[in-house]
Amino acid sequence: MNSLKGRVAIVTGASRGIGLGVAHALVEAGAKVCITARKPEPLADAVEQLGGEAVAIGVPGKADDPEHQEQAVARTVETFGSLDLLVNNTGINPVYGPTIDVDIEAAAKIFAVNVLAPLAWTRRARDAWMGEHGGAVVNVASIAGLRSSPGIGMYGVSKAALIRLTTELAAELAPAIRVNAVAPAVVKTKFATALYENREDEVAAAYPMKRLGIPEDVAGAVAFLLSDRASWITGQTLVIDGGSTLGGGL
Repeated sequence: MNSLKGRVAIVTGASRGIGLGVAHALVEAGAKVCITARKPEPLADAVEQLGGEAVAIGVPGKADDPEHQEQAVARTVETFGSLDLLVNNTGINPVYGPTIDVDIEAAAKIFAVNVLAPLAWTRRARDAWMGEHGGAVVNVASIAGLRSSPGIGMYGVSKAALIRLTTELAAELAPAIRVNAVAPAVVKTKFATALYENREDEVAAAYPMKRLGIPEDVAGAVAFLLSDRASWITGQTLVIDGGSTLGGGL
């Protein structure tokens, strides 16, 4: 039941880190994938890592660019014949400091990429395939969206909005389309480096599991939520945090 053979997925922000880990998990489960990212060269490298164009294509562009979204969805359906699964993984956090002092334009950009882009991608997936044929969506949120997150507060606010968006879309799109989210703690990726660089042992000590996450920890959960084994699960946020929300940790 965990097999995704015959399914086709889009994974945004997947040239590295969590997104690439998710894409690997989906391909291993039998799916074909379209991955996106801003830079063409790392994206092409990721396609090769996934097994080449027989199982993966890359479409470069910015996640919040409507033309890029349209192109990626169209190429996916044209190349692989369907669009059954969507993983909204792209996220940005260009600012650090008190939320009250965040530049409003920067805050708007965070929301454009972290909240409005997932909405737009989901709408396009629905219109192109899922509305008629069904499908599943997973949004990559964060435990920063579940509680205060000093220093990255606006990012946390955007992820809280994404979690709320997940529940709303799940209610609106059922029963044809399931929509869930995952909320990781600190995962060892380039994106999260500032949260643990030069102090990984110190940060990990606050986690009951005594280590930080790796992309595979998140990828397995995402693959499960996209699979038929999760066919009665929608509107939920699965926390993947090494126990950090039990007390302590980022």
